[in-house]
Amino acid sequence: MKVKRIVANIATPDAAAAGRFYGDALGLDLLMDHGWIATYGSPQEARVQVSFASEGGSGTPVPDLSIEVDDVEAALERLTAAGFKPEYGPVDEPWGVRRFYVRDPFGRLVNILAHH
Repeated sequence: MKVKRIVANIATPDAAAAGRFYGDALGLDLLMDHGWIATYGSPQEARVQVSFASEGGSGTPVPDLSIEVDDVEAALERLTAAGFKPEYGPVDEPWGVRRFYVRDPFGRLVNILAHH
């Protein structure tokens, strides 16, 4: 048996609201939409990972999601332009990532990061 995919499922009464944050601002593709569930992703970059943490690093809270991007500054610019303000960072962390935290429309804390 081989795990092929891990999907984070976020409960919300309005699945379409994810489009502004995950689709428009982060540029993910809408992979599936049944009205009651909308799945965003990037089929070219899928990896199987799940993390368990007692803190988010540097004394921050554990984020609900971590999203790796190729350009943190561009992601910050797009999210800020869409009305989403960072709660932490951007900052270069001692373990080799540049990142910031932002809340999605559902209040989930999202860690946006890039490796150096």
